[in-house]
Amino acid sequence: MEAISDNWDLYFRSFGYTVALFVIASVLSMIFGTILCALRVGPVKIMRAAATTYVTLVRNTPLVIVFAFFTFASPMFGLTFNFLDVHIGKFDFTEAFGAAVVSLTLYTSTFVCEALRSGINSVPLGQAEAARAVGLTFGGTMTQVVLPQAIRASVPPLASVQIAMLKNTSVAAAFGILEAVAQMRRFTNNFSSQRTEIFIFFALGYILLVLLLSFAASRLEKRWQVA
Repeated sequence: MEAISDNWDLYFRSFGYTVALFVIASVLSMIFGTILCALRVGPVKIMRAAATTYVTLVRNTPLVIVFAFFTFASPMFGLTFNFLDVHIGKFDFTEAFGAAVVSLTLYTSTFVCEALRSGINSVPLGQAEAARAVGLTFGGTMTQVVLPQAIRASVPPLASVQIAMLKNTSVAAAFGILEAVAQMRRFTNNFSSQRTEIFIFFALGYILLVLLLSFAASRLEKRWQVA
């Protein structure tokens, strides 16, 4: 118990990195996933094929390989994140953090795309046809008619995608980010006699975060409930 009670600052800071990773990657994956979805259902064949290929390849690639690519392989192609050097209090957001955000974003956006696409399929076809009949372009039809309804219908699968990403932030522990799992590993190494208590406290931290996210999604679903 002393491992946690004597190091609350390290415990909460590690979850701070976890939450920061989740929030930034969540927002970016929603934006990129929406763009991917629009391309997948769009009228331009080559863009539709490119988006489909990207989603198929990345969604079926293990996340740890995506992390490994942006941590070890991408610098060989000149793609680095060494421009990132932000320090806020005791939190350091540097190159490794940037690579983790990009990895989580690109991976999760494929699942966001598919969740939104299922929502689009639930929108009656007549609504898109009516929008085009009054002169809206494809972009106008998507942004003003289809996507608002698709997002409302997709809240449950989107919530599942975001919950999965919250847990996937633990992969960053293997690539130099001192988030919750990495800190738990340090505690278990330094306080080997208290491993059970350490596991329980870190598990409770993740459970609390997931419950908060589930509660927010449930409230949003009820507010945007589609009849």
